[in-house]
Amino acid sequence: MANHSSAAGRGRGEIQMTQGSLWKNMLLFSIPLMLSQLLQVLFNMADVAVVGKFSSAEALGAVGSTTILVSLFTGFLIGMGNAVNVQVAHHLGARDKARTSASIRTAFVICLITGCIITVLCLLSARFMLELLDTKDDLIEGAVLYFRIYALGMPALGIFNFGNGVLSANGDTKRPLAYLMIAGILNVIFNLFFVIVCHMAEDGVALASIITQYVSALLILMHMARQGDDCTFRLRDLRGGLDKIESKRILGLGIPAGLQNAIFAVANLFIQGAVNSFDSVMVEGNSAAANADSIIYNVMAAFYTACSTFMGQNLGAGKRERILKSYFIGMVYSFVVGAVLGGALFLFGREFLSLFANDEAVIEAGLQRTKIMCFSYAVSAFMDCTIAACRGIGKSFAPTVIVIMGSCVFRVVWIYTVFAHFHTIPSLYLLYIFSWTITAIAEIICFTINYKKLNRLQFSDNYTKEFSKQ
Repeated sequence: MANHSSAAGRGRGEIQMTQGSLWKNMLLFSIPLMLSQLLQVLFNMADVAVVGKFSSAEALGAVGSTTILVSLFTGFLIGMGNAVNVQVAHHLGARDKARTSASIRTAFVICLITGCIITVLCLLSARFMLELLDTKDDLIEGAVLYFRIYALGMPALGIFNFGNGVLSANGDTKRPLAYLMIAGILNVIFNLFFVIVCHMAEDGVALASIITQYVSALLILMHMARQGDDCTFRLRDLRGGLDKIESKRILGLGIPAGLQNAIFAVANLFIQGAVNSFDSVMVEGNSAAANADSIIYNVMAAFYTACSTFMGQNLGAGKRERILKSYFIGMVYSFVVGAVLGGALFLFGREFLSLFANDEAVIEAGLQRTKIMCFSYAVSAFMDCTIAACRGIGKSFAPTVIVIMGSCVFRVVWIYTVFAHFHTIPSLYLLYIFSWTITAIAEIICFTINYKKLNRLQFSDNYTKEFSKQ
C-alpha cells in the first residue's frame, strides 16, 4: 500500500501541476528554466571572452578544442538529471511519500557515481580523446590540462543536475536559477582573478569552473536538506539504502537520454568537419552563426522539461486528460518560441552576426547559415517535445533509438551523399529540417502507440506496478 502524503507539504513557491491552468502553470514553470539556460550560455561565453581578452590565442584555442568533449559529458549528466525529474514527478503526482524518498536518495547516489566515473574516464583518457579529435599540436598540452582540471567538477555537476531534477519535479524552478546566478557571477570573478591576478591561462578558467560547480552543488543540497517537504533530502537519508526498482527506472530513463545528448555531440563533429572543408571565412561565419543555436535551443528546451515534468506528475495522479493536454501545450509553446525567435533571426540576422564578427565577408558567410536555420527551429519542436512526452510517460529506449537514427545517422548519410554532391552551405544545413521532420514523424507514431497502451491500463496501483517493471 502506498504511503500517501498530503499536498500541504508543498512549498508556497512551487508550481502546481495536477490542478489549475496548464497554460499558465507551464509558462510560469518554464520562464526560470529559460533564464537558467540562457545564463549558462552567457557564462560560457564569458569564459571564452576572459581567456581571449586577457590571455593568449593559444589558451583560447586550447579551451575551444575541448568544447565537443565538454558538451558530450555534461550532456550525459543532464540526461541523468532529466530521468530523475520524470521519476520523482511521477511519485509526487501519486503523493507516494515512501517512493519519492526512495527515488531521491537512489538518484543522488547514481548521479554522484556517474559524475565520478566520468571524472576518472576523462583524467585517464583526456589526451587520447583530444588526439582522436585531431587537436592541433600547439594546443594539445593546454587542452589536456584544461580538460583534466574541468573534469574534476563532474561529480558536482552530477549533484547539481540531481538537485535540479528533484526541485523541478516539485514545481520549483526558481531556486536552481538563483543558485546558477550565484555560481555564474562567482565564475566570472574567479576567471578574472586567476587569469589577470594569478597570471594563469586555461588552467585558471578550468579551476574557476570547478569551484563554482561545487558551490552550486552545495547550495542546492543545503536547500534540499532544510526545505521540509516530500523532496527533503539529507545525507543521512542514504542509510535507507538504494532501491532496486528506482535504480532500474532512473538508469532506464537516464542512460538513453544521456547517450542521446552525447551522440548528438559526436554527430556534430561530422557537421563541423563538413564546414571545415570550406575556406576560413566560411568557417568563421558559421561559428558566429552557431551562437544563435545555443540561445534558441536552450529557450525552447525549457518547455520540453515542462512537458515531461507535468506529464509525469499527472500520470502519477491518474489525471489522464491533463497528461495529453500537457504534451500539446508544451508543443504549442515551443513551436511558437522557435518560430518567433527564428523569424527574429531572419529579420535581424546581420545585426546578430555583427555582435560576433566585424568582417563583412564573415557576416555574409554566416547569413548563409542563418537563412536556412531560422526556418528549422520551429520544426525541431515537434521532435524534441514528443521525445520529452515519451519520457514523461516512462518510455525512453525506443524514442532514443529513433532520434539517434533520424537525427544522427541520417545526418552522417546526408553529408556523404547530398552535401558531397552539391558542396554548398545551404545543402549542408538543410539536413537539419529534413532530419528533424523525419524524426518527428517517427517519434509521434511511437508516442501515439505508447499512449494508447497507457490508456488501456487503469490509472491505479496496476499502472504503478507496470510503470516500475519497465
